[in-house]
Amino acid sequence: MEVLLGGLLAGVMYSLVAIGFVLIYKASGVFNFAQGSMVLFAALTFVSLLERGLPFWLSFVISLLSMLLLALLLERLVLRHLVNRPPITLFMATLGLSYVVEGVAQALWGAQVHGLDLGIEDTPLELGGLMLSRFDLFAAGSAGLLVLLLSLLFNKTRIGLSLRAVADDQLAALAVGIRLQRMWVLVWAVAGLVGLVAGLLWGARLGVQFSLSLIVLKALPVLIIGGFTSIGGAIVGGLIVGASEKLAEVYLGPLLSGGIENWFPYVLALLFLLLRPAGLFGERAIERV
Repeated sequence: MEVLLGGLLAGVMYSLVAIGFVLIYKASGVFNFAQGSMVLFAALTFVSLLERGLPFWLSFVISLLSMLLLALLLERLVLRHLVNRPPITLFMATLGLSYVVEGVAQALWGAQVHGLDLGIEDTPLELGGLMLSRFDLFAAGSAGLLVLLLSLLFNKTRIGLSLRAVADDQLAALAVGIRLQRMWVLVWAVAGLVGLVAGLLWGARLGVQFSLSLIVLKALPVLIIGGFTSIGGAIVGGLIVGASEKLAEVYLGPLLSGGIENWFPYVLALLFLLLRPAGLFGERAIERV
């Protein structure tokens, strides 16, 4: 039970990274491979400001504003000029952007590794006879609160209604006066906020370093299992990946010489691609003859 609960808590952090992909994909149809670099950029900006003596909340606000500016620049300078291009073109563009964002982060803040202390010790906490990580509980609670706020934004506000309209049919959204560029900037900004929170949580656990951008690879099985178009699917997919990799490491690892945790989620994702390509909550493709 401890292994299962620990895996579920870790899965919430995977979900947080995957949600950034879902937001942009739903609104613009772009698989944003630069999301990992955005996570790195946000975390590196925050920890660098913190090390220069700025208070925690001021560093957070400035980092958030920097992510809003980054979203605006990406939309204005790149994505706006790629509207109606093939999906592979958009994907390659975001792949190139990921290296550009990493390079800008390195030019601004340097390439050294930073430790990040959020004031939450990664020590065991006994709950009902089970030993759970305090940091995992804090991270899961923070991610859960952010997901709740995003759900309220998308389901209870006019902005959310506009975003859902753009996701369903861009031409119809244009016909009723919704400005696509404004919606895309907003979605990228929200994805930047998600990236900032994810960067702080993962940076506190792994350290803020350039390998942090590779967290994007951890989100791929989550997206395949949950579906590329569903926030709920990203949450469920993250829980499945987190729980299954921990259980596999404990119960199958000794039979396979260990290390199964690193690659088992991709085996699971491959099975989903073969049996249910759209994922648990994804939209099925409709072939038109």
